[in-house]
Amino acid sequence: MKQSVGSALKGLDMLDLLNGVPHGIVLLDNEGRIVSANRIFEAITGHPSVDVFGVGCDFVLRSNPDIKRTIFENVFDDGAMLSLEGDIINVNRKKAVMRFSVSPLNSQAGKKIGYMVALEDITALRELDRQRHGVDEVKGMLGHSPKMQEILEFMPILARTDATLLITGETGTGKDLLAEAVHMVSKRSKYPFVKVNCGALPETLLESELFGHVRGAYTGAHADKPGMFRLAQGGTLFLTEIGDLPLSLQVKLLTVIDDREFYPLGSSKKIRVDVRLITGTNRDLRQMVKDGTFREDLYYRLNVLRAHLPALRERGEDVLLLIDHFVKLFSGNLGKSIKGLTTAATEELLRYQYPGNVRELRNIIEYAVNVCPGERIGSSHLPTSIHANIITALPVRKPASAPQIVQQGEDDDNAHGGRFADEIDISQATGWSDIEKSKILGALLKVGGNRSRAAKELGWGRSTLWRKIKRYGLE
Repeated sequence: MKQSVGSALKGLDMLDLLNGVPHGIVLLDNEGRIVSANRIFEAITGHPSVDVFGVGCDFVLRSNPDIKRTIFENVFDDGAMLSLEGDIINVNRKKAVMRFSVSPLNSQAGKKIGYMVALEDITALRELDRQRHGVDEVKGMLGHSPKMQEILEFMPILARTDATLLITGETGTGKDLLAEAVHMVSKRSKYPFVKVNCGALPETLLESELFGHVRGAYTGAHADKPGMFRLAQGGTLFLTEIGDLPLSLQVKLLTVIDDREFYPLGSSKKIRVDVRLITGTNRDLRQMVKDGTFREDLYYRLNVLRAHLPALRERGEDVLLLIDHFVKLFSGNLGKSIKGLTTAATEELLRYQYPGNVRELRNIIEYAVNVCPGERIGSSHLPTSIHANIITALPVRKPASAPQIVQQGEDDDNAHGGRFADEIDISQATGWSDIEKSKILGALLKVGGNRSRAAKELGWGRSTLWRKIKRYGLE
């Protein structure tokens, strides 16, 4: 009986076996390329298996870079079995929560011949957990880069406390969005979220805007005004551009934080409030304290919790994720059927530095969607300011001859022999692979060929960099 069953199993088609498993299954070779995938994997990712045969798994499973790095470093390098959770984005740009189970595949002789990745959709379980514990996903906060993942992982702590929060970051990085997201997942979400720009009003009007006034407090005060602190009662007050707050109002704000009460302008009656305070700034408050333009005691009161939003140029491939999101958003709003960008337009946007960060990228895509008459946004549909600043946007290098990496310890004559004398020109790139090769060469040049430091510069694991070097023939 055992022998007949064994013979039947030997004759069983592997794909039929995989299709009988109630989870997404994909088999990879030793280089991480897809060899086979079952029907559930196709349904989860939206990619037919015939289209992704031979493609690197990390190009198909669009997930958190930390997930990929953990998988490749622990399973591909060490041969250990691994199970972890993370998000993936399918071909239709929809996010799902997955449990990844990864294990090496060995031949009967014990030789490693590949890997198996199993995907279990746990989106429904996460939703149930959200309902039980009251913590939702960070609405509107998109990003798979390590720096953004640190912010997202910190969200439960930010949401479950009433401690003051200071959000720092350059203009356009999304400080307002993060402040509102923290409010929306906190216990104060059913109460108001009120935002005040401290740099938008002169001192007298700003004091009235924050703390309110009574009738007759100053010329033109014909009626009582409650002020933003009172309007935010029970909820959250977000003071953006806190670095522009005048010194006289800094003293009053300090009192409110300590005592939870204040006098409205022109009143002798104290008002008590219960408000969670969040502040934001693109200025260096610590330097302002040294310069005497910001109170040190107030700085420490505001800086109990701190979240720093990275500039868009520091977020790597998040640019592609945001481009997809904004194209879908504005295309839907205008009733257009724009499917995406041309390769040339994508390369230009990847090379641009975005001094205005996410807000600038949003405006660029909104403009492009409005002027694009077809299904693909091309370079001609991008604002002229992009073309004017694209040349100096990305400091990558051009090899004078065939690419060779100068290792540390080689003599100076070889190190300065012109191997990377000029800048790498990616204007002739035909796709993301060419751009990625240029990024790798640029990082290796910057750190003198040290692969560990280059991997850290790129935000990758060392094994990820090594695999890509082999894939692109850069050894």
